[in-house]
Amino acid sequence: MSGHKILVVEDSAIMRQLLVMSLRRMPGVTVLEASDGLEALKLIANENLSLVFSDVNMPGLDGLKLVRMLRADHRTRNIPIVMVTTEGSAEDRDRAMALGATEYITKPVQAAKVVDTATRLLGL
Repeated sequence: MSGHKILVVEDSAIMRQLLVMSLRRMPGVTVLEASDGLEALKLIANENLSLVFSDVNMPGLDGLKLVRMLRADHRTRNIPIVMVTTEGSAEDRDRAMALGATEYITKPVQAAKVVDTATRLLGL
């Protein structure tokens, strides 16, 4: 299947831009952006996503609630979700994994790690 869509959910504009720019280097990938979980849910309802990168800590609907909602919906249950967490917040990471996150990467985010993770999870 060509034409993967990846959603980046991150409330920090700088961080979101870094993730988006890293992922846009991948061929055949469309990157969508949301600044919080609610915006993400609106996008997810109308898009056929292949992968989600989400920050854990966001105002309103945070990354943990987003994971829980995506896993509860049969349409989004199997989409890989990569949580982006602050270095050393093992509790957030463990909760995210328990709720069904596929894996996590820690900030400060390395572009190569983002691309490697996406490539592997998309099976490219």
